[in-house]
Amino acid sequence: MLDRSQYLLKIRPDIPTSAINESMGNNERFQNQTLRPVLKFQNQLLVAVFKNYIKKHKNKFYELSLEKRMLYIENAIQKDIKFRNSLKGIIIGAFTEEEYLIYIQDSSALNKRMMNLVIKRLQDQIQIFEQEVLIH
Repeated sequence: MLDRSQYLLKIRPDIPTSAINESMGNNERFQNQTLRPVLKFQNQLLVAVFKNYIKKHKNKFYELSLEKRMLYIENAIQKDIKFRNSLKGIIIGAFTEEEYLIYIQDSSALNKRMMNLVIKRLQDQIQIFEQEVLIH
């Protein structure tokens, strides 16, 4: 019978471009081995959460230029601590117990990597948020 960790690892997408080699540090290894697959797996939820964030903030996002929307994403994640903590929970909740034990050894540096990856991921998918303009 599979345990929670085995199930989590089994349902995560493979990311062949996330190379893992002997020369990389522990944090970079964790980023490529754990964070990237978890973020890809949780992508739809992260997008939904950000759409809700936009809505809760009176859709001001849709009034901004593309450049300002990119900054909006970055500022929302960097400066809104409650939102940032919510995103961290979504990601950490998909860790195995073993990964969590690695994470807590250097959580500060890994949180920074994690949030930078979330920012980049949402910015790279900005067109998903563009579609909302047509609907409203």
